[in-house]
Amino acid sequence: MSIAIRNISKHFGAFHALDDVSIDIPSGELVALLGPSGCGKTTLLRIIAGLEFADSGRILLEGDDASGRHVRERNVGFVFQHYALFRHMTVFENVAFGLRVKPRKYRPNENEIRKRVSRLLELVQLGWLADRYPSQLSGGQRQRIALARALAVEPKVLLLDEPFGALDAKVRKELRRWLRQLHDEIHVTSVFVTHDQEEALEVSDSIVVMNKGRVEQIGSPDQVYDHPATPFVASFLGSVNLFHGRVEDGHLHVGEHALAVGAGHAATEQAVGFVRPHEFDLLPANAPGTGLPGKILRIIAIGPLAQVELARPNGELLEVAILRDTLSVLGLREGDEVSLRPRNIRVFQNNERLAA
Repeated sequence: MSIAIRNISKHFGAFHALDDVSIDIPSGELVALLGPSGCGKTTLLRIIAGLEFADSGRILLEGDDASGRHVRERNVGFVFQHYALFRHMTVFENVAFGLRVKPRKYRPNENEIRKRVSRLLELVQLGWLADRYPSQLSGGQRQRIALARALAVEPKVLLLDEPFGALDAKVRKELRRWLRQLHDEIHVTSVFVTHDQEEALEVSDSIVVMNKGRVEQIGSPDQVYDHPATPFVASFLGSVNLFHGRVEDGHLHVGEHALAVGAGHAATEQAVGFVRPHEFDLLPANAPGTGLPGKILRIIAIGPLAQVELARPNGELLEVAILRDTLSVLGLREGDEVSLRPRNIRVFQNNERLAA
C-alpha cells in the first residue's frame, strides 16, 4: 500500500510539531524517519496510524483519503519501543490476540488462527518459544514477538516507533539485519522512526531526514549521506569536520590555506566546508604538496581503523579516520606534526548547497 503525506501540520499548544510536511512512500518500501528528538518524526508516525490527527493536511492510503478514519479502519500494524506485550499471555496468545479481538464477521476460525500464528512464529524464528511468557524472553526476542503480533492481522502498512531503542548495541545490530531480511520476504510497506543514523542507513530503502518539524531531505541512504542537501543533513548523518572560510577561484580559503573544491562554486565571502573523517589523506608535515597543518593529539584503535584526533594551529579540533596499517606505514604517532589533505569537501552558503 502506498502512503501519500500531503501538507501535514500539527501543533501542541505553541509548539509546532509538524510544519507542512509532504512525503510519498511507494508500496512495499521500508522507509526511515530520521532526526533528533523533538523533530516531529513520532508525531508523524502516529498521524499515519490514526493515533493522532493533524491540524491540517491529508494522509492518503493507496490514493484514498484516510485523514478522518479511526485507527481500526486504517489496517496498520504498530510496533512500539517497549514491546507492549501482555505479561499474563504466552507468546502464542500474544501473537493471536489481534486476530481474536476482530469483529466476528472478520475473525478467522480457531484453526486458521493457530495456523497463522504458528507460521508467523516460524517467520520470526521463535516457534520454539510459543508456550513461554514475555518475562522469560530476552529483549530481542520480545521485540520479534511484538513484530509478529503486529503482522498477525495482515496489515497493509507496518509502523515501527524506535523498535530497537531499548536494546543493547549488539542486539540492535542483529535485529536490524533480521528486520531487513524479513522485509525482503514480506514486502509490506513499512515506516520506522529512529534517531540512530547507522540504523537508518543500514536498514532502509529511503530516508526522510527531519528537523524542527520539517523535511530536510528525502533520498536513498547513499544519496543523503554522500550528497546532503543542507548543512543539517551533512552534520547529522555521521561525523564531520567544519571549515569556515570564503570561496574564490574554485577554492575554499580557510585562513591562509586554500582547499580545492572544484569548478562551479560561486564566489562567496562566507561559506562552510564539511569533510567527513574518512575523506582526508593524512601525511607527515614535511611531505611534498600543500595541506592543512595539524598536530596529532590522540590515536584510538577501533578494529582495523584508527580514529585520529588532531588540533589545528588555531586550536580547532579535527577527527580523521584511517586504516591502522596505513598509519603504521606512515610511522605517525601522538605528538607528530602532520599535513591534512581533504579529498572531498561539501560547501554550503547560508544553509543552501553551493553546487551539487
